[in-house]
Amino acid sequence: MDALNTLGLFIGSLVSNTLASLSGGGAGLIQFPLLLFLGLPFGIALATHKVASVALGIGATVNHLRNGNLPWKLTLYVISVGATGVIIGANLILTIPVKFAEAALGALIISLGIYSVTTKDLGQTSTPQRRQSLGFIIGAIILFIIGMINGSLTAGSGLFVTMFLVRWFGFDYKQAVAITLVSVGLFWNAIGAIAIYQAGATIYWPWLPVLLIGSLLGGYLGAHLAHQRSNQLIKRCFESLTFVIGFKLLLDL
Repeated sequence: MDALNTLGLFIGSLVSNTLASLSGGGAGLIQFPLLLFLGLPFGIALATHKVASVALGIGATVNHLRNGNLPWKLTLYVISVGATGVIIGANLILTIPVKFAEAALGALIISLGIYSVTTKDLGQTSTPQRRQSLGFIIGAIILFIIGMINGSLTAGSGLFVTMFLVRWFGFDYKQAVAITLVSVGLFWNAIGAIAIYQAGATIYWPWLPVLLIGSLLGGYLGAHLAHQRSNQLIKRCFESLTFVIGFKLLLDL
């Protein structure tokens, strides 16, 4: 890959991961299509993107740990209940057609954006709820399903986790994004990368250093911006990404 393409790959990775770290998901919006555009086959691009996305989680985790406001019990809960779903999804994606699944995912992501826009006070303050046995059991089932989406498709699962944490458990957007970036960005993506590699996908190692640097810096920068900005701004960024990602998935049919 020549210097111009290398620069484009780095910028695309940096921008997509900064936005994802600020909004709670969506790194695959730019990074994955860019890998396809540069000539990687679908399976190789997906596996390479999954590995690179782990650096997003590392960058975000470092920043959130420095700020010391991460609820670890809830974060470990999200990591553990979604992990099996991630593994199942990673094994399914290489054996089933993805177009219909991506169209359905696009429609669901748009619906998240519409719901957030029409619910003006959503995620602006922390209002703890459903944090008892039944609430955690139902939450585990939903997070397992989202984990399958994370393992199998390229973008959007983090947005589902962010919205679920806001709506079901009553987190504000800042808290929800922090939990999502550590649990999904770091651990779910790492598990998914390993699972899809073991399922037979090939990782394109020559491009990984550039992608890892862009993802790491983007994850850290987005997390830093999330701490500096208001819940309202993060809510708007979340909504913008849901519409862009959703319509992109539908238009790619």
